[in-house]
Amino acid sequence: MRILFVHQNFPGQFGSLAAALARRGHRVTALRQATQQQQQQIEGVELQGWTAERSTTAQAHPWAQDIETKLIRAEASARAAERLQRSGWCPDLIIGHPGWGEMLFLQHIWPGVPQLHYLEFHYAEAGLDVGFDPEFPASAWPAKARITSKKAASLLNLESMDAGLSPTQFQASTYPAWARERIQVIHDGIDTESVKPDPNARLQLGASGPVLKAGDPVITFVNRNLEPYRGFHRLLRALPEIQRHCPDAVTVIVGAEGTGYGDSAPQGKSWKRHLLEEVGHELNLEKLHFTGALPYQAYLRLLQVSRCHVYFTYPFVLGWSCLEAMAAGCLVVGSATAPVQEVIQDGVNGRLVPFFDQAALVEAVVGAVQRPERQVMLRAAARERVVKHYDLHGNCLPQRLQLVEQLLREKAGR
Repeated sequence: MRILFVHQNFPGQFGSLAAALARRGHRVTALRQATQQQQQQIEGVELQGWTAERSTTAQAHPWAQDIETKLIRAEASARAAERLQRSGWCPDLIIGHPGWGEMLFLQHIWPGVPQLHYLEFHYAEAGLDVGFDPEFPASAWPAKARITSKKAASLLNLESMDAGLSPTQFQASTYPAWARERIQVIHDGIDTESVKPDPNARLQLGASGPVLKAGDPVITFVNRNLEPYRGFHRLLRALPEIQRHCPDAVTVIVGAEGTGYGDSAPQGKSWKRHLLEEVGHELNLEKLHFTGALPYQAYLRLLQVSRCHVYFTYPFVLGWSCLEAMAAGCLVVGSATAPVQEVIQDGVNGRLVPFFDQAALVEAVVGAVQRPERQVMLRAAARERVVKHYDLHGNCLPQRLQLVEQLLREKAGR
């Protein structure tokens, strides 16, 4: 049967699913933004591109810019879909990520074709990420109005979806109650055969940096962007005290200096620069390494040499790095926030500390670094949790395939 994937930067979260469906003999096509660099080639998947014909209006009301941007993408995606439709091509199922807007009008191109939406996060005016951090209050009504406006596209997409797919219970819970009965919780999946402990792991930081080995006192922190949403400010402010207790420990921080999800740093600086100006004079910078983005294999080796991995997040999307760190056998010190609490139980398969309790963070990291022999059971339990519940091939991918085949059967029976 014909399956269309929609993701502006395909494959995104759909790589393993698209490949598996192609291997099963389905005709798989992916609709993506033509200007995005292709991350990986997937055998059996034909790529179709869309290109936006205009930019967001600079003079538009700031609360309207998000929906206008998504409407521009939706129009471009629909025009590309129309070209496929005019050539006689019609999918039996559309699987897509609605977060950037491309799926808004596909129901008008192919009426009656079922849609499976990947539901990552539904914003709320309060109670989730917005207003969570007292450093960035959002109590004034204009801040809430901006979020109300931002939800418009998400709500429109929910009306057109036949089924939803969300990676965690927490993320599914952010959606309106009336939509949840159509949402199944199935994680993207972690390849635990590739992401696993390696007692012989070694990693050199840069061309002339130190060589780190499994068993060394290494503290790691990984995120796409170094930003408050992921607790970067909490770690950096705690690091001077951590270094005083663990002077031999090497801290490796992976991530870009982009703005990310939340507010920009003051005076146009990156959060890295801003926080280093705040606490850099208290740090031993020779024991602190910023790598920027790392190639995936180097990132995996870093997890394998880590003695303590810090993963913090606002009540927001759970990053893959948390589960990959657990699968690699890391001792994860995580924030006691809902996304992390879903996968880590304090004292059972990791450590949890309140997001804003700096002393607790210091104590947990120092304990992990100074007494690694006490963490052996926690590290093993962390990997066991991921293998049992989040393994790609043994758990998540079969469940996703079952959902897709069910939707295809229902389509065929209509």
